[in-house]
Amino acid sequence: MREEKSERSSQARVTIMDVAEAAGVSKSSVSRFLDERLPPSQSEVAKRVRKVAQDLGYVRDVSAASLRRGSTGTIGVIVPRLTDTVMAMLYEALARAAARTGRFAIVATSDDDLAADRRAADALLNRGVDGLILSTARQGEDFTRDLARRGVAFALALRTDGVSPSAVGDDRLGGYLATRHLIDLGHSRIGLIAGPAYASNARGRADGYAAAMAEAGLPVDPGWVVPSGFGIETGAEAATTLMALPQRPTAIFAVNDNTAIGALSALAGMGLRVPEDVSLVGYNDIPIVSHLATPLTTVRVPFDQIAAEALELVFQPEGTQGDATRLLAPTLIPRRSTRKI
Repeated sequence: MREEKSERSSQARVTIMDVAEAAGVSKSSVSRFLDERLPPSQSEVAKRVRKVAQDLGYVRDVSAASLRRGSTGTIGVIVPRLTDTVMAMLYEALARAAARTGRFAIVATSDDDLAADRRAADALLNRGVDGLILSTARQGEDFTRDLARRGVAFALALRTDGVSPSAVGDDRLGGYLATRHLIDLGHSRIGLIAGPAYASNARGRADGYAAAMAEAGLPVDPGWVVPSGFGIETGAEAATTLMALPQRPTAIFAVNDNTAIGALSALAGMGLRVPEDVSLVGYNDIPIVSHLATPLTTVRVPFDQIAAEALELVFQPEGTQGDATRLLAPTLIPRRSTRKI
């Protein structure tokens, strides 16, 4: 039997018809007995079919079975990169949400490049995914409009284009909470590591910063707002720029934890202590920031809620999505990187 199995595998994939012929039953019986979604039959015929299938090396083609039902049970996820902890956390949350609905999440990365976004989407759609979730949206781009025109079921997560169905954190509220925390500690010169202008989450957090400063009647020196990427290196560069100002800030709000970690490193390199010399707040609450030598005050994003809402938006009945935006509230997590002055 082993020789027969080896010979078969070297020639062609074992099919359900091969199992039916070898077991002396119908194709429909084999399909029923091997369907893992059904309680396993304990009849002698069912046991024989399962034994024959195992000996022949039969592997059920789940994607083909799903296609016959008009669904593959998969959801495509496009993120800029998985080396970014935030995007890895989002993908894991989406994978958990998908599993709860009997689906499987497939991820593709695009390095935040629009052309790569399109290629990734086409590759995932060609694999038969039932829909897409994108965390790469840029306001003003027509990529999502193209997907909508093609009838692709999709939703945006973490970032929004202002038009498409989106599940995002309330970034304006989060930016407000971070800045208000520093104001309540007595800081009035608060620098902002602002992130990239193309990302709605960075813009929302910057808007929250501006709102909190205005509410407190605090002027914002234009030099206190430094654009950056989302990486550690750009955070270090931005912090260096802020600390070179004639009237440098006593506190910094960085719009994500990676840039805050970069700022922390740069401040240490300048001989400045956090929080004794400069208070520092990040955003997202990635796992490492609570374990730093100086645990980072940050704003926690509800990734699991965002993932569940994004998945629900993808599979809403056609024509009911509209321009729905689901806003999920963040939470301020005070730690030792901030202090009263």
